[in-house]
Amino acid sequence: MEREKELIKLINVLRRTARMAMQSEWTGGKEDSAAFCTEQYNRVLARLKEIDASVGAVFDPLPAGSSLTVVAMASRQLAAYFEDELGTAKGFGHAYGFGFDPKMFKEFWENHRASSKISESSSARALRSGPDSGRKQRRRKAGSSRQEAHAPHRNNK
Repeated sequence: MEREKELIKLINVLRRTARMAMQSEWTGGKEDSAAFCTEQYNRVLARLKEIDASVGAVFDPLPAGSSLTVVAMASRQLAAYFEDELGTAKGFGHAYGFGFDPKMFKEFWENHRASSKISESSSARALRSGPDSGRKQRRRKAGSSRQEAHAPHRNNK
């Protein structure tokens, strides 16, 4: 595999490992999540050392009992080491350490705003008319048809 392509793949693994580690930390991840993420980081680091020996001068493997937060920080730092060479992930922005696609976010936000306006307007109509408005309208219609039915009899007097 070409060096640059392999680096991109390995850096993507590091970014996803960092993301998964933080999500597991926030959602109450178990020890097996921490062990898996630590092992994954160490495997990627070992391969990066084979590709670029200078990485070993800066980064060490993580100990077996490392927390998910430590794995996330180490993964982000190791990925950052290669960002000047490879750049950030193409098409993705970063916010709070998470990658997102700006086009998809904009589309989501516009759809969300549009659906919110629709639901607000239907809610406002429902509030204006009240819970019994449908019943009242049916009664009015029924009452007017009863009056029309009796009207010819009154005119015949």
